[in-house]
Amino acid sequence: MKTPAQRGRGTRGLTRDEVLDATLELAEERGLPAVSMRAVADRLGVTPMALYRYVGDKQGLLDGLVERLLQEMPDDDPALPWQDRMRAFGTGVREVARRHPELFLLLFTRPTVTPEARRPRNAVQAMLRDAGVPEEIVSPLQRLLDTVGMGLAASEAGGRFTAAPHEIDQLYALAEDMFISAIERYAARDGAGDR
Repeated sequence: MKTPAQRGRGTRGLTRDEVLDATLELAEERGLPAVSMRAVADRLGVTPMALYRYVGDKQGLLDGLVERLLQEMPDDDPALPWQDRMRAFGTGVREVARRHPELFLLLFTRPTVTPEARRPRNAVQAMLRDAGVPEEIVSPLQRLLDTVGMGLAASEAGGRFTAAPHEIDQLYALAEDMFISAIERYAARDGAGDR
């Protein structure tokens, strides 16, 4: 990343990725309330107006943080059985929450508006379709999986669980088994089974 002296006070050399990197660093160092157009611009050595073409406004900065968190979710591998893909995704959610415990809560309060932020949602929906879940159930089931999975991850990362680590691992394993069984039941109702 260029230093403020190398970049000057204009937008030459500034990229959206740099803006989001600076926003993430600021939020992790000083907390989410510290995130503002001015604070991010100061960190980058530009004027606040220079950021508008990349993120629009403060809401765009927050949407960018959601995008950054979701970019850390694992890529889906359609060559694997959907059950393995679902477990890998759950593990990825948990890891992101552990890395960013305070920022992770943004995923409960902000919409996923950028294409990159929608990638994990689309991946989970693809897993459900590959499992044979009827199309009319795919979207609501994906939202339920997201909410419960992220809720568990946020609870663990935020220190809400006081159990020993192996007991928390058992809780995750139980949740995975329950969801995979439920998905298999929906698929069996539709007569599709495993695909």
